[in-house]
Amino acid sequence: MIEQNLFKWRHFQVDIILLCVRWYLRYTLSYRDLEEIMLERGLHVDHSTIYRWVQQYAPELEKRCRPYLKPTTDSWRVDETYVKIKKEWMYLYRAVDSEERPSTFG
Repeated sequence: MIEQNLFKWRHFQVDIILLCVRWYLRYTLSYRDLEEIMLERGLHVDHSTIYRWVQQYAPELEKRCRPYLKPTTDSWRVDETYVKIKKEWMYLYRAVDSEERPSTFG
């Protein structure tokens, strides 16, 4: 779908709609929490409006973002070691999924 058709005849700007939908999907916020956050920013958006936005735009966002996500599995193993970096001992954690794709964090 073309972006113009997705947001045609909307009262609010595209940025506001996408921000509310994104925050709802990413963080554990309720529709009423988002209503309050928008009110703090000077925008009166009813929680039922945000609900309708999520119902309409979340599937489209998911469809457009899905090709860019890295595939993962539900099974992970974590290795832990203690290494010296710049004369300071630090923990190094390495997560590996069931297909041996590593992810290092520490």
